[in-house]
Amino acid sequence: MQIKYSLKMATIVALGAVACAPALVAAQNVQVITIGHVAPMSGPQAHYGKDMLNGAQMAVDEMNAKNPVIAGKRVRFQIEAEDDAADPKQGAAVAQKLCDAKVAGVIGHLNSGTTIPASRIYHACGIPHITGAASNPELTKPGWNTTYRIIANDNALGAGLADYAANTLHLKRVAVIDDRTAYGQGLANIFAKVAKERGIEVVDHEYTTDKATDFMAILTTIKGKSPDGVFYGGMDAQLGPMLRQMAQLGMGHVKSFGGDGVCTSELVRLAGSPAATANTICAVGGASLAKLPGGLQWRQRYDAKYPGQFQVYSPYTYDATMVLIDAMERANSWDPKVYIPFLQKADYRGISAHIRFESNGELKDPAYTLFTYKNGVRTEIN
Repeated sequence: MQIKYSLKMATIVALGAVACAPALVAAQNVQVITIGHVAPMSGPQAHYGKDMLNGAQMAVDEMNAKNPVIAGKRVRFQIEAEDDAADPKQGAAVAQKLCDAKVAGVIGHLNSGTTIPASRIYHACGIPHITGAASNPELTKPGWNTTYRIIANDNALGAGLADYAANTLHLKRVAVIDDRTAYGQGLANIFAKVAKERGIEVVDHEYTTDKATDFMAILTTIKGKSPDGVFYGGMDAQLGPMLRQMAQLGMGHVKSFGGDGVCTSELVRLAGSPAATANTICAVGGASLAKLPGGLQWRQRYDAKYPGQFQVYSPYTYDATMVLIDAMERANSWDPKVYIPFLQKADYRGISAHIRFESNGELKDPAYTLFTYKNGVRTEIN
């Protein structure tokens, strides 16, 4: 009986191996193409990073479902996600890690302060990266063919907010605060410059850090100068507590302004109440999803896949991933040396914009959208 049982089991195993052989061969014939993704996945900015990674992963999943073929090979895209913790040194380290891994391209980073040093590393190893978040104009000044941005930069966002403060709200006196990061300081300086050009008096410019949570001393100083608006250059983890403390100081009526880094659904929770955000105006690079063909349908797909996780940047990382893949498909290669020229000539209608690049990697004809908060819900103004 033991012999018969063994022979029977051997036959079953052999038949199973034969049946599985085509699947194994098919799997071996699939070329895996790795795309890096870098954002803060830990610390107070992790909610941005998770949203960004979701966008990139969503793009990869949708492309893989189409069974793509490049250079005659069935390919499968995968994301290698890295955490830069919003720290320039860690950002540089993970950029080098992705270079050493010879990924086909990179989506990221979030912060200008991490993206700018990382861009030098990607350029040195010849790997293209596309950011859908870092907005400091300095990023594209070298004009490297490895650096691309698919959102409006700070020149557009800062100027747009200053124009709104002057021409729509008719403010006369504003104070400015920034967190001294490349992003926050750059955006604040542009806002202050354009505000002055529009006839607004900048009564004070104060400084904090991207780790601070207590702003009482700064706000007390500013309150004494009676501004009717306060601009903050930084992220929502700081503006939220700042708005709460403004209300405690009797400054709840003062308008507050910020860029895309504060323009999140998380801001209401961080501020402590919907009322604390009622006078906030923020700007995001790109047209709103409601104005883009397929934008609302994309958001529905995102919410179904990642419920309650949408912040700001996932449409941009989704588009950035699609633009990279589109360039590979048109070049019929995932080798950066081959597909970079095709990336430079991108002409892709994405969720966030019609994506075409200037010679320095900036997005052509960038749009931006202003938002405010009504009853705790981020609501489009323009």
